Amino acid sequence: MSLSAFDLAFDPVYDELRARWPESTEEHDVVTPYGRTRVHVYGPADGSPLVLLPGGSATGLVWFANAPALGERHRVHAVDLLGDAGRTERRGAPLPLKSAGDLTAWLDALLDGLGLTRTHLCGHSYGAWLAARYALHAPQRVDRLALVDPTQVFAGFRPGYLMRALPALLRPSEARARAFLAWETADTHPDETWQRLYALATTAPGRRLVAGGRPRAAGLRMPVLVLLAEHSRAHHSAEVADRARRTLPRGTVALLPRATHHSLPLTAPEQLNDVLTAFLE
Repeated sequence: MSLSAFDLAFDPVYDELRARWPESTEEHDVVTPYGRTRVHVYGPADGSPLVLLPGGSATGLVWFANAPALGERHRVHAVDLLGDAGRTERRGAPLPLKSAGDLTAWLDALLDGLGLTRTHLCGHSYGAWLAARYALHAPQRVDRLALVDPTQVFAGFRPGYLMRALPALLRPSEARARAFLAWETADTHPDETWQRLYALATTAPGRRLVAGGRPRAAGLRMPVLVLLAEHSRAHHSAEVADRARRTLPRGTVALLPRATHHSLPLTAPEQLNDVLTAFLE
């Protein structure tokens, strides 16, 4: 099969970011009813499992700055999301992706394929929304849940954020995605290779992220960490923090100074790694 123009542009940048991961990182392609899923695996084989779900367009590779620290004691599994850019199958899957229920069924199959009966689960942005939904769907499989600047879990998006995002959503292009990133990340200067990957990912043919309603966060009975970006433009962090504290039966809320929504998890990773590692242990 000949490579598309998208593949010719995207693949070298993907491989460049993949090279930033530790040398012993393994690539697993897990077969699920919804399509083959790429998972980047790092850490000791006997480490406690930790599944990382990225935000939209970020790919599982976005955790490259966190994997070395998290992989000291955990077996890290960073996932390329179903329906998004990356090495996970987007088209031609046996079962089409139609609903949030399909996403949780996909994660059931993915954990089965990875041999994970139970795991810690961490997600950023859209990945945090998915992680929260999955933890409600299968609480017996989630030991601890970490939500990094979660969107559509405790509060909606700021109208100004949606207005800025709209051009890149309606008419995806690298230039629009880069302009949006530059506005939201302000002076945090996320990794340049990742920014190129993100901008290209928004133009992926067949890309489709399934949305849904807010999960009932009060039903999350496991320990939950909510890590919020101080300067997130996606939502009002103080409002999200207040709702999380009032909603979660076993919740911990922390603020990441100077961070913005899209600068996470790769900007000032030491802060995120320290808080997340302490929570998981």
